[in-house]
Amino acid sequence: MRIDAYNQIAQLYGVSRTTKTAKTQSTARMSDQVSISQAGRDYQIAKKAVSEASDIREDKVALLKNMVDSGQYQVSGDDFASKLLERYNSL
Repeated sequence: MRIDAYNQIAQLYGVSRTTKTAKTQSTARMSDQVSISQAGRDYQIAKKAVSEASDIREDKVALLKNMVDSGQYQVSGDDFASKLLERYNSL
């Protein structure tokens, strides 16, 4: 774009140059603030508790291990087949 062409158009329409505007407020006095809702705080506490918890439930593992070792743990063939088909069909 040629600047002289803009100047010619501005003269044609009688447009005057813009003047500087005065500052309305100083930004030094303003500051940003963040507030977290109670639900957000509760979520942070719950997330922290879950991350600190163990992924393995030792009581369940011990119970199942004892049942397998003693021969009391029984798995139905039908239950096994249905779970296997569910897994296969979900892929």
